[in-house]
Amino acid sequence: MTLIIGLTGSIASGKSTVSLMFHDLNVPVIDADKISREVVNPHEDAYNKIVDTFGNSILQDDKTIDRAKLGEIIFNDHVMREKLNNIVHPAVRERMLAKRDALVKAGVPTVVLDIPLLFESNLTHLVDKTLVISVTESVQLTRLMTRNGYNEQEARQRIQSQIPITEKVKMADAVIDNNGTKQETYEQLEQLLQQWRDLTTEN
Repeated sequence: MTLIIGLTGSIASGKSTVSLMFHDLNVPVIDADKISREVVNPHEDAYNKIVDTFGNSILQDDKTIDRAKLGEIIFNDHVMREKLNNIVHPAVRERMLAKRDALVKAGVPTVVLDIPLLFESNLTHLVDKTLVISVTESVQLTRLMTRNGYNEQEARQRIQSQIPITEKVKMADAVIDNNGTKQETYEQLEQLLQQWRDLTTEN
């Protein structure tokens, strides 16, 4: 029986680092962000629907979507943002599930779905266990300012646009504390994976 883990966190919590650790442990990771970029490539259904909805003015010379232009359109327009989400999200879900089901069929023991908005988009029914990568807000703030060059106000705005990590922690089946070193995080992950695999084997 395959164990499906839903991996999530918040901005600058270190979810990508843990995602790479899963790779190191030979656990396949299906990344929602990567798929969301794939499904808007030219000739994809979602791409055609986006162009039909927003017009050719959002295209670059090579016919790929100009993300900055599209971002400007949806940034302050709730209706247009909703339209875009209604095109992209189902396409991403469909592709994620196809990849998940292929791995399950192949008998892979553990599969990770890396979904940044796992709780916000109510997608927990797609997985067996939810795993949240957690850091304190001060660590989150420092990392975000260092990584993206934001000032404190910009960093706080981005943090506050998501469900707080403390809330996600309450909803999760397990939490990895990523305030320390990479080695400490890796050890927590190894231990948790072993526990969950043992439980799956017992059942």
